[in-house]
Amino acid sequence: MLDIELIRKDRASVEAALSKRLDPSEVSRALSAIADLDQQRRELIGAIDAERQRRKEEARAFAAAKQAARQAGEDADAIQAAGQEAAGRDAKAALQELEERLGEVQDQLQAAMSELPNLPSDDVVAGGKEANQVIKVFGQQPQIEQVRDHVTLATELGLVDFERGVKLGGSGFWIYTGWGARLEWALVNWFIDRHFAAGYQFMLPPHLLLDSAGYAAGQFPKFYDDVFHLAVPEGERGQFLLPTSETAILGAYQNEIFETGDLPHKAYAYTPCYRSEKAGSHSDERGTVRGHQFNKVEIFQFTTPEDGEKTLEEMVDYAEGLVDALGLHFRRSLLAAGDASASMRKTIDIEVWMPSTQKYKEVSSVSWAGDYQARRAGIRYRVPGSKNNKFVHTLNGSALATSRIFPAILEQFQQPDGSVLVPEVLRDRVGTDRIVKPSKRK
Repeated sequence: MLDIELIRKDRASVEAALSKRLDPSEVSRALSAIADLDQQRRELIGAIDAERQRRKEEARAFAAAKQAARQAGEDADAIQAAGQEAAGRDAKAALQELEERLGEVQDQLQAAMSELPNLPSDDVVAGGKEANQVIKVFGQQPQIEQVRDHVTLATELGLVDFERGVKLGGSGFWIYTGWGARLEWALVNWFIDRHFAAGYQFMLPPHLLLDSAGYAAGQFPKFYDDVFHLAVPEGERGQFLLPTSETAILGAYQNEIFETGDLPHKAYAYTPCYRSEKAGSHSDERGTVRGHQFNKVEIFQFTTPEDGEKTLEEMVDYAEGLVDALGLHFRRSLLAAGDASASMRKTIDIEVWMPSTQKYKEVSSVSWAGDYQARRAGIRYRVPGSKNNKFVHTLNGSALATSRIFPAILEQFQQPDGSVLVPEVLRDRVGTDRIVKPSKRK
C-alpha cells in the first residue's frame, strides 16, 4: 500500500497521481476520509499516552502521600486504598474505551489505505486502454494469403480438443492433445530452462494459497471475486486457487528481511493459473486466448529502490528476447495508468500479432510495483550502516503465458497446405519441425 507519510506531507501530489487512474472526485473523497481517520488515530494515541501518563503521576502521588503519612506516624492506608480503588476503576475504564476506539479507527484506516491503488510512475499517462502507447515494433507481419484462425488450425490438426474440455470443466476449459500437448509442454520446458540459465531460482509453489497472499500482492480486496475460492469451515483461514504464480512467489517471502548483498533476488515459477473471470465474446478471445485455466511461467525480482526502474527495463528486454527467439512478430507497449494493474507503478506489455484478427495480443506484462506490494507483505532489506530496514521493490513478468503464445505460433507459422511450422528452438523438444493433419502423418 502507499506510505501514509507521503499522504500527510504531499497530499496534492498523491491526489494528482491517483487521478491518472481514478475519477478525481473519488480520489479526493478517499484521501479526505484517510486524512480524517489518520487525524483521529493520532489524537487517540495522544489521549491514550496522556491517560497513561496521568495514571503514572497519580500512582506516584499516592505513593508519596503514603510515604508522608508513614513519616508523620499516621495510618492513611485505609483512606488511600479507598481513593486509589475508585480512581483506578475510573482510569481503567477510560483507558480501555480509548484503546478500543483506537483499534476500530486503525482497522478503518487500514481498510481505506488498502483500497488505494499504487501511484503511477511519472512517465505513465492517464486514461485507459485507448491511451496505451506503442513503444517499439519487432519484425514484420507475416504475409499469409488465406489466414485461418488458431481455433480452426488447432481443431483440424488435432492439437486442442475444445469440446471435451467443455465436457470436463465447462465453458472456458480445453484439452491439449497429441502434438498440441507436445508443443505446449515444449514451450513450458523451454521457458523453464531459459530462466534457470539466466540465474532465476526455480520454484514449484502450492496452487492453493491463503487469502493473506492475495492481500499482499494487492489483488485483494479489489479483485477478490476474480479468483476461485475454497469453501472452508467457519473460523479457518480463507484459501483460493492462485491466479498467477506472482502471488505465490511474493507471498512466500511475506514478513522476511533480505540482506542487501542478496539483492536482487530473482525467482520464477511454473503453475497453471486459475481465474473465474468470464471470457469475452470477441473473436480475439476465442480458443485458448482466455479461459479459466492456463499455463504460465512467471519471473519475479526483489531489488533495492535505486535499481527498480533499471530492473524493469532488464526484465522487459529479457522477456522480449524469448518472443524474438521463437520467431514471432510482436511489439512493446507502455500501459496507461487506467489499464495497468492497480498494484503497479509501471507496466510494459509485450504483444504478439494475431493474423486472424489483425490485432496484437498481450503475452507478457512486465511490471514494477515499487514498494507497494512490499509494504502490504512486510518484505524489507537491511541497510548497511543503518538501524532501520527499508522496503524492497518488487517486479514481475509473464515469461511467458503459453495460452497466448500457442495460438500466435499457429497463426503466424501456418502454411498454405494447412500445416504449421514449429519454431526452430522448440523442434528438438516437440519432436518434429512441422505439424500436419493427422491423416497426412506417416
